[in-house]
Amino acid sequence: MTPRHARRSRGWRRFARIGVFVLVGLLVVGSGGAYAAYRYEQGQAHRILPGVVIAGVDVGDMTREDAIAAVEEAVDEELGREIEVVARGRTWHVRPSELGVSADVAPRIDAALAIGQEMSWTDRAFHRLFDRPLDETLDVPVGGAGPELKRFLRVVDEAISVSRSNANIELVDGELVVERPELGIGLERADAAKELRRAVRRGSDSVMLPVRKTDPKVTAEELGKTIVVRISENRLYVYEGLKVIKRFDVATGLGGYPTPRGTWNIWDKRENPIWVNPAPDGWGKDLPAVIGPGPGNPLGTHALYLDAPGIRIHGTYNEASIGTFASHGCIRMRIEESKELFSMIDIGTQVLILE
Repeated sequence: MTPRHARRSRGWRRFARIGVFVLVGLLVVGSGGAYAAYRYEQGQAHRILPGVVIAGVDVGDMTREDAIAAVEEAVDEELGREIEVVARGRTWHVRPSELGVSADVAPRIDAALAIGQEMSWTDRAFHRLFDRPLDETLDVPVGGAGPELKRFLRVVDEAISVSRSNANIELVDGELVVERPELGIGLERADAAKELRRAVRRGSDSVMLPVRKTDPKVTAEELGKTIVVRISENRLYVYEGLKVIKRFDVATGLGGYPTPRGTWNIWDKRENPIWVNPAPDGWGKDLPAVIGPGPGNPLGTHALYLDAPGIRIHGTYNEASIGTFASHGCIRMRIEESKELFSMIDIGTQVLILE
């Protein structure tokens, strides 16, 4: 944790030492001077040597208990400060303590006491009697930031996240919906946690959290072609991705034989198709059972087969019917235009039929 407190004044301690120094000096003059210095150092062994700073607090000459109290006060102040957190243009303010961050002060105090214990008693006496600071600075490592930090990052993520969307054309409740692809945006949580922990350790006042962008799975280019038939207009549209690239006038089902609304797919396509009478006991009872390729074929020269039973997009020699409700459910096109559409469309192409 970065020190934020100035060192405490040593003036009063120097004044106290003057008296001690004078006393010890007089004792040194006598035959028992060395012993007196030793006894003095032994009496101060429970105090930290001068010149030790922990978390910005000068703990020199303090006892363990006093040092713990002073450093904990400074650490609590540090853990209670606000950090400005910015992510995707939004701002939050959070305290390290609210992130579950804590600090164990006692081991650092013990480390400060251990510095003196590793020195000879004469070195310790020298530093104490002549006020020679060690110039030792120790930080108090912070820890924790577990569940609380994760919860905070989850709140941030939910606030800034945008779900990615794929390019798509579909029918929703009978309406055509064209969706443009959009990048997904969210918090890069692992890196964000590292940045936030680093800000706490360094005592930073603000931190910007990293975000990630996720490409859509399907772009407009990858969407391919889609056929859309609007029955109310008797018109067929060909989409390339999300753009209309072709429009054709068509004929659709008459009163008792409506063209089925819904989402379908092309499962087959045939050039010079053979027409098989679909209703020999109904509306086709006066027609042949089979009609081969040629000018009399009801399917014209090219046909696309939908997975809607018996429904095709096909050419017709009765071009006067184009633009009207005239078929038994199929979608009729002019002969040349059916040929053009045939060359554009692959098996598997989606067909959307709506009012």
